[in-house]
Amino acid sequence: MSYISIKNYSKKLRGKYVLQNINLELEKGKVYGVEGHNGCGKTMLLRAISGLITATSGNVIIDGKELKRDFDFPSSIGVLIENPEFWKYKTGYEVLKLLADIKGNIGEKEILEALDRVGLNDVKHVLVGKYSLGMKQRLGIAQAIMERPEIILLDEPTNALDKAGVELFQEIIQEEKKRNACIVMVSHSGEILHSFSDVIITMENGQIEEVK
Repeated sequence: MSYISIKNYSKKLRGKYVLQNINLELEKGKVYGVEGHNGCGKTMLLRAISGLITATSGNVIIDGKELKRDFDFPSSIGVLIENPEFWKYKTGYEVLKLLADIKGNIGEKEILEALDRVGLNDVKHVLVGKYSLGMKQRLGIAQAIMERPEIILLDEPTNALDKAGVELFQEIIQEEKKRNACIVMVSHSGEILHSFSDVIITMENGQIEEVK
């Protein structure tokens, strides 16, 4: 049974459609990989599901309720869109603590667990300004998964990760899938998408070309 239903969704920006007549059914416990050329609408699709943009027409239904009508943003969601930027003068732990305090759903135990899962346990008290790009990417993944959300949206999640980081990420994705999260992942790497995903969604010019 679908957890997220996207129905006839279109979004127009500056007179041009960035998403056009999108129809998708997304289930829990599955990993959806979205592929396509730059500018084809992959990131916009994540923005649509997360409520960061509002439809020009059509709608997004999550767990039976309509986004932007019944609620502004999904209540249980983890998002990593584009390059993660964090406070440079806070430690990795402090960054996650500040973000966790917004909802107040988790405490120190879950924050430390997330840092450990992404391999940042040894540098959790180091200032983020001293992190490499790969370490910042790991921190971005940690903030997306730390609250164990029902929806996880990831835009180029393996960007700047070394081989060990990619392997850790693959473990995390499998664990979140087993936990029954609905995971949507965008990547320019077809190899990564096809090895991680249960379903591949191909986009072109703001439209869905194929779902397989």
